[in-house]
Amino acid sequence: MYLYVPDTPFINAEYHSSLLVQFKDILHEKRRGNVTKGFLFLHDNTPAHRALATQKKLVYLGFQYLDHPPYSPDLAPSDYHLFPGLKKQLKGRHFSSDAEVIAAAETWLDGQLLILSGLQTLEQRAKKCIELRGDYVE
Repeated sequence: MYLYVPDTPFINAEYHSSLLVQFKDILHEKRRGNVTKGFLFLHDNTPAHRALATQKKLVYLGFQYLDHPPYSPDLAPSDYHLFPGLKKQLKGRHFSSDAEVIAAAETWLDGQLLILSGLQTLEQRAKKCIELRGDYVE
């Protein structure tokens, strides 16, 4: 499932909460029983994620979430796992529309095994960060 951020300078708690509702609706279409079971959100420290309204919406929808430690690029899976590969794939290419960029990104994303390897890397980096008492890992 891909959701694209509208062309806006900011994302607020209201918008993020609406995405959570959309996500739960999609889960209802694809799964039976308790659709929130087995999902654990790892939110970062953006204002939209930290907002009380967002946290209340997660609880209301039945989702669980983990608080993220203070920002560290070592512990942000998108920074060390997702974006470098995507940037490499798109580097040097020219696109004439947002639709072309989206299609290229989706093609690349569909071919990735992001979840398992990303979580394994997150676990390794979190342990290293703890061992170094929060110092930058790489």
